[in-house]
Amino acid sequence: MSVCKFRGFEAVTGYEDTVQLPIRSTKHSGAYDFYSPLPVRIPPRQTVTIHTNVKAYMQPNELLLLFTRSSGGKKGLQLKNTTGLIDSDYYNNPDNEGNIILMLRNTNEIGGEDIIFSQGEKIAQGVFVNFLLADGDSLENHTVKRTGGIGSTGIFMKDTRLQEETNKHSKKKWIF
Repeated sequence: MSVCKFRGFEAVTGYEDTVQLPIRSTKHSGAYDFYSPLPVRIPPRQTVTIHTNVKAYMQPNELLLLFTRSSGGKKGLQLKNTTGLIDSDYYNNPDNEGNIILMLRNTNEIGGEDIIFSQGEKIAQGVFVNFLLADGDSLENHTVKRTGGIGSTGIFMKDTRLQEETNKHSKKKWIF
C-alpha cells in the first residue's frame, strides 16, 4: 500500500540513522525546529555553513521559509541571507539531494561572545507556506527544470535583447 506524502522532512542519504528530523516543539508551534548535526562554534563577525542533512518535500505551490530562532537572535545569531527559502523542486536536486544548508553568522562585535551550539541543539526553524502566482503565470508555463542546488536558478533571460537593455540601464544609476 502506497502512502501519499504531502509535505515533510527526510534524511539525506547516508544520514538516516544519525539525523534529527525537524519537529514542532509544542502543539501550537507553527515552525519546525532544525537541529545542529555537530558541535558548532561561531566567533564574532564570522559565518559558518552547516549542512543539516535534512531535505524537505512539499507540494509544487508551497515553499519552506527558514529563520533563526528568537533565542539565537538574542545571542546575535543571524542567517547570512536573513531568510532561507527552499523551493519544492530543491528536493532531491542532483547537486546535493536537497540538503538544507544554513549559513549562520555571529553579528557580535570583535571581542564579543562566541555563539556555541551542541550537537542536537535547536539552531533554526522552518515554516511551510503556500505561495500565490501573479496574473498570467501558472506552474504549467515553466518548462525550465532545476539542475542543481543552491544558486542554480540564478538569472534567466530568454531574450538577449532584454539582457542588453537590462545591462544598459544597470550601468546608468547606482544607489549607495
